[in-house]
Amino acid sequence: MKGYLTNLHSISLTSFFFYIFFSHRSLAAITTLSADKKLTGDQTLVSEGGVFELGFFKPGNSSNYYIGIWYKKVTTKTIVWVANRDNHVSHKNTATLTISGGNLVLLDGSSNQVWSTNTGSPRSGSVVEAVLLDSGNLVLRDRPNDNASEPLWQSFDHPTDTFLPGGKIKLDHKTKKPQYLTSWKNTEDPATGLFSLELDPEGSTAYLITRNKTEQYWTSGPWNGRIFSLVPEMRLNYIFNFSFVSNENESYFTYSLYNSSILSRLLIDVTGQIKQLTWLETTQQWNLFWTQPRDKCDVYAFCGAFGSCTEMSMMGPCNCLGGFEPKSQSDWNLEDYSGGCQRKTELQCENSNASNRDKYGFLVISNVVLPKDAQFVGSGNAGECESICLSICSCAAYAYDSNGCSIWVGNLLNVQQLSSDDSSGETLYLKLAASELHDDKSSKGTIIGVVVVVVVGIGVLVAIILWRRKRMMASRKAAEGSLVAYGYRDLQDATRNFSEKLGGGGFGFVFKGTLDDSSVVAVKKLESFSQREKQFQTEVRTIRTIQHVNLVRLHGFCSEGTKRLLVYEYMPNGSLDFHLFQNKNFVVLDWKTRYEIALGIARGLAYLHEKCRDCIIHCDVKPENILLDADFCPKIADFGLAKLVGRDFSRVLATIRGTKSYLSPEWISGVPITAKADVYSYGMILFELVSGRRNSYELYDSEDGQFRFFPTRAANIVARGGNVLSLLDPCLEQNADAEEVTRMATVASWCIQDNEIHRPTMGQVVHILDGILDVNLPPIPTFPDVKCSKNAHS
Repeated sequence: MKGYLTNLHSISLTSFFFYIFFSHRSLAAITTLSADKKLTGDQTLVSEGGVFELGFFKPGNSSNYYIGIWYKKVTTKTIVWVANRDNHVSHKNTATLTISGGNLVLLDGSSNQVWSTNTGSPRSGSVVEAVLLDSGNLVLRDRPNDNASEPLWQSFDHPTDTFLPGGKIKLDHKTKKPQYLTSWKNTEDPATGLFSLELDPEGSTAYLITRNKTEQYWTSGPWNGRIFSLVPEMRLNYIFNFSFVSNENESYFTYSLYNSSILSRLLIDVTGQIKQLTWLETTQQWNLFWTQPRDKCDVYAFCGAFGSCTEMSMMGPCNCLGGFEPKSQSDWNLEDYSGGCQRKTELQCENSNASNRDKYGFLVISNVVLPKDAQFVGSGNAGECESICLSICSCAAYAYDSNGCSIWVGNLLNVQQLSSDDSSGETLYLKLAASELHDDKSSKGTIIGVVVVVVVGIGVLVAIILWRRKRMMASRKAAEGSLVAYGYRDLQDATRNFSEKLGGGGFGFVFKGTLDDSSVVAVKKLESFSQREKQFQTEVRTIRTIQHVNLVRLHGFCSEGTKRLLVYEYMPNGSLDFHLFQNKNFVVLDWKTRYEIALGIARGLAYLHEKCRDCIIHCDVKPENILLDADFCPKIADFGLAKLVGRDFSRVLATIRGTKSYLSPEWISGVPITAKADVYSYGMILFELVSGRRNSYELYDSEDGQFRFFPTRAANIVARGGNVLSLLDPCLEQNADAEEVTRMATVASWCIQDNEIHRPTMGQVVHILDGILDVNLPPIPTFPDVKCSKNAHS
């Protein structure tokens, strides 16, 4: 009996595993969907190389199911296309995707058609099948006539929110109809959203982003043959191949990847921004390569009616104006703010006249970017402006300034609340029911008393601030290590109305100035304030905490209204680029000075990376940002692009920044950067110190008859023990220590290795240049398109 039970147990166990095995087989993925097959439940269609997968999915906490395509090997499920985005099915186990009547169709549990490719009836005798390609393109084809270039239907012609490499967003010249890339409604609903990307139907070769396909709020600028003119990030890449095609039938932009193993996608997000993302296997997450518009608040009506947008808010980008609340809190929880806000207390407008003062009042909202679509109603005065808004029932708000009175009728859109340190905004008076203002008579006395106390307090505080400011100006040197808040008029006087320009760039210009104590300073005046505020704040926060002989010292700053200035110690010998590339007719930097400059820069970067409380990555190391004092001691400047990384973190995600010639490969490919990005830039500077010319120059190598990128040529000569003095700036006439030249070129070659793991730390670089550490010969660094034949350049 015992043996029988044992045998029975074995048979049951075998049957169980037999059932599991064949159940698993029945749910296995397929590579082709034909009329004799169908997808239901957890069955999927997989591309031949296993890159993409199609099947039923349920977004987030939603209870609705959709047919979609996603990356098969990406751990974070990422949907790139949805078939039935506006018509969900209730359950995956009762719905089916199948071939019927020559079309790919989705049926619900009652066999009702939910979605179809609608390609028409097939030819007699044809066998129609669906195949998912490794590009992410779902193709419906006629098997006896399966010419891949002429599918019956393909998902690339019907994109949803994602634009994959090889796809296109086109304008049909025959129908004049654009093809749209359209956002999801919210993070859990793939239904057609508000924001769309399209090629300009007017034929300008520019792409537009619109809200409701009517309100345009961003453009790429026209295609100039290489990039879209208003998307400069397209220049800074070595991973994408861009092209724009235009013929009598259609115009479209498309892109591909030089390395097919990289996963990248462009989507229009629920935020109304387009984003290029690249998958990072090392961190198992999508890294943002670039985005436009840069700020959510630049998206038209992002926060909806009566919503206020605030960049960099810990509470989220959108809030309702005072006296309002979200129309749908559940939508806001899903990052869909488009519904905007509604009044907590409706206005009663049976009589539209000035007597409405008893029923209505105005909430004062300071420091805002005013809403769109204002109506100018005349000059007058502030009281008259208020009366006009009170007398018009549909008037929602007014503003009054030196130009006169403006009112807003109906909804308020695009209100933007500025940060407390940005005083460039204006004042908006928002009309509310009196009950929302809590201004009852019993509290008026108390309010008046409080106002008086506040006004007196502010007066005393202003007097104290003015007194302290005068003392700071008089004893600035005594405040060693602290920053001085200068007045704009003081700096205007110090620079003689900004008359002596020292230099300039994308940020603005630098002027020479003399303070009251006769000390000479350099004043950096930031232009385009609204776009540079983050850079200004970064520079102040970063540099005020650090002191080092090889870092430029920040004395103070000015932050008045829209004016942003930084006050630095004055560097009488200017920037390194001037002496290397422009000033050779007057003064030539000798080799000893160049070597000391290289060592000083290394020490400054080592301090930033390894000695500060937080690791500081400069992000824009280049000769223009290396200043020289009276003794040609180098000082690293311009921290506007710096990234602070806590000691507990090794990497930081960031959009592309800096200068192309000095950008490391990880910047270009979208990988999270480390301090090794600065090491790469430093290595490029070392080569320029040796050669005395920009690395972008291609030089003829007489030994092998090739034009070579200088860093490649230098590394080759060092590796084969060639004449290193031949690498030197001709102005030096080979007057240099050959061992030091070899050491510098070797360090430079290590610094610019493609793999950041192979690059030294800046602390190691200091030890090598000091002669404390020896260094082996590095691998020859590689660069794209840096070597070509002599004939090609003749």
